[in-house]
Amino acid sequence: MELLNHIYTNQRSNTNNTSDARSEYQRDYDRIIFSSAFRRLQNKTQVFPLPGSVFVHNRLTHSLEVSSVGRSMGNLIGKFITENYQLTNESQEFYNYSMHDVISAACLCHDIGNPAFGHSGEDAIASYFDRHETDLKPYFTEAEWADLINFEGNANAIRILTQQQNGKSEGGLRLTYSTLAAIAKYPCESVAKDKSQLHRKKFGFFQAQKEAFITIAEKTNMILEQDSPIIYKRHPFVWLVEAADDICYSIIDVEDSQRLGIIDHDKCRKLFLNLVESLDPSQIDKTKNTLKSISDKNDRIAYLRAKSINLLTQKSVEVYQNNFDQIVKGEFKTALLDVIKNETEQVTKRVLDEIQRFSIENIYNHRSVLEIENAGYNVMSELLSQFVPPILKDEKERKTFEKKALRLVPAQFLYEKGTKYQKVMGILDYVSGMTDNYATELYRRIKGIEIGMTI
Repeated sequence: MELLNHIYTNQRSNTNNTSDARSEYQRDYDRIIFSSAFRRLQNKTQVFPLPGSVFVHNRLTHSLEVSSVGRSMGNLIGKFITENYQLTNESQEFYNYSMHDVISAACLCHDIGNPAFGHSGEDAIASYFDRHETDLKPYFTEAEWADLINFEGNANAIRILTQQQNGKSEGGLRLTYSTLAAIAKYPCESVAKDKSQLHRKKFGFFQAQKEAFITIAEKTNMILEQDSPIIYKRHPFVWLVEAADDICYSIIDVEDSQRLGIIDHDKCRKLFLNLVESLDPSQIDKTKNTLKSISDKNDRIAYLRAKSINLLTQKSVEVYQNNFDQIVKGEFKTALLDVIKNETEQVTKRVLDEIQRFSIENIYNHRSVLEIENAGYNVMSELLSQFVPPILKDEKERKTFEKKALRLVPAQFLYEKGTKYQKVMGILDYVSGMTDNYATELYRRIKGIEIGMTI
């Protein structure tokens, strides 16, 4: 398949070539893991409130685990491609030795654009603009307004990874186009959103990054579906990044709930055992025997979690291989984990559905989760109300308290000479980049709940 020789590229969005023992794709991974945006994920909620006496996953630990699963998938699929398709020497080298690095790096940064407080933070930003439509919409074009009222962490990830902030290096993290394309789950602009189609369920880039995204798509030979508004087919690597994410959060959230006492140990054990048996009946006896040798309850669940993730990874790879030609042509329509539900034994669908149903009822709607989501929504909304109205005014029109509010915003996020849209996007860079703790602390100080000197 000729296209396989052209769907990746080791070019960077901006780079100075230097002597380095690492491959271009290994450098992507390192640049992400050493970035401040990635580091801040350690204090951003995954699902449960950040740890007290019991440690649960945050966005950073989740991203590291997704990256590990993605690396395994990239390894297996890379070998599959080299063994089954005619390739140039350069392409064979890539799929054999570098594809896993691309998938791993993309998985590592797949959540890097998520604001504080999980999806509640996204909702707060979008709702703020929606609630103030009468006052704010006249400042923006239709496409710009669509970005704001549909604020999306996936699009924000592309912005963080490619945007040059005031006083910082040109080109963001300067990743390869391959890694950037691999995180584009929704390769369309906001006005093209369509929840009935998987690749348009949300959107993948803001208007400010439109030209950058077109370049990413062209460099990696993504298939253009429509040019106005812009819609691309997903890059073939996206399916693996999405599957790694889906596998991890669906399994690990249940493990976290067991540690927190939300789900009974025996119930959790049975869920995972049923999943293992449905995915590979030949392993159930060995799995049960191993469990007998483990006395610690948390370790028993950790063992079953590892087995479940491994089997789901193998099944996802099989689905990807079986549908590979459709995926490369941009004709595939269903997330890999959903295919597993529909194509495997009925018991697998039943178990996965039970895990999903339990997660919705008992985890995502648990009181502690709802409390942090509601608190986070209010915190983010208040911060936006402090910074957005002043930034939309000219300097001479701002009242004294508005000028003081903007002095709280670091200079790298202030685009005083830009358009209204650019100015507001700078404020969103600041607010969405905050950790849970920083946003909460700033909120308390602005509202006068906590007063004191910070250095």
